[in-house]
Amino acid sequence: MFCIKCGAQLPDGAKFCYSCGAAVPEGGSPGAAGSSGAAPSAPRPPALAPAGVQELKCPSCGAPLKPMFGDAIVTCDYCGSSVTLGGEGWKSISKHSMLTVKVGTSEAALGVVRSFVDTGFLHRKDFEESKVTAQKLSMVPYWVLPVSASTNYQYQDVAVGVGATAASIGASMLLGEAMNRGQNTVILPIMAGPAVNPTRQDTITGQYEYPVVAVKAMGAYQPKSYQFSLAERGLFDRKQVPDGTPILNGDLTEDAARNSARAYVTQLQSEAAHKRHRLVSHFQTQVEVSDGELLHAPVWEFVLERKGETRRFLVDAHSGRVMT
Repeated sequence: MFCIKCGAQLPDGAKFCYSCGAAVPEGGSPGAAGSSGAAPSAPRPPALAPAGVQELKCPSCGAPLKPMFGDAIVTCDYCGSSVTLGGEGWKSISKHSMLTVKVGTSEAALGVVRSFVDTGFLHRKDFEESKVTAQKLSMVPYWVLPVSASTNYQYQDVAVGVGATAASIGASMLLGEAMNRGQNTVILPIMAGPAVNPTRQDTITGQYEYPVVAVKAMGAYQPKSYQFSLAERGLFDRKQVPDGTPILNGDLTEDAARNSARAYVTQLQSEAAHKRHRLVSHFQTQVEVSDGELLHAPVWEFVLERKGETRRFLVDAHSGRVMT
């Protein structure tokens, strides 16, 4: 189809003209050009812009994009495509996926929080004694990055150490008893083989699809060890987002998200080693991060107050789980 104002050829489904920015009527113009009779011009690629740009056109549908100051990821309100500002200007994010909303009401999401808060006999009334002071549902952008990690470390084998200590204590007690009895000759057991070294080595490997929240000011939305149900994700479709639910833009680039993923996964590897062994040391972790994708996930946020204490809970509105 073609723009009815300037005659530029447009892809099917375009809402705005790439060339002049004019709105395209519903159904577009299947003919060659408008009443001016001008010959249709060749399609033009989306404009690339340097840092500091204030207005752009969506590379998918041509709609105007007006990023807020600091935005690095912008999602089109019309077609749902996302673009990012890189060194070569605005470029489309080829892997832009989403999770749909399955927990669509605040009541249902609060039921998830109640079950989480009231876990355990000592906490069975914590939710009843709490007051909900804030709640909202948002489509939050996350960079999902495939990460592989391998950690080598040393630890102290407690069993070996205790055994060696017990043997030493036993020999000392035998020597002490002989001296108390006035014996001139004492026969002590001889431990065959080299001295026992309780230091051991181990390796932990891990594979992660690690999510990094793409909004710097939303650090509270960063999970520590949570994994989204990525097998159920699909391509981003604006029509699948409930009316009135904000689709948030992001200001964290993929490169910055890679660095964050490395740090988070390194910490998880360290915690896994401490759970496996006590007295661990000499950590060496190798982390490899592959190309990621932008995922918009529906997240409920609740703020609860109880006895002067404020707690924030995030509920994955797709899986119905509290994000930890």
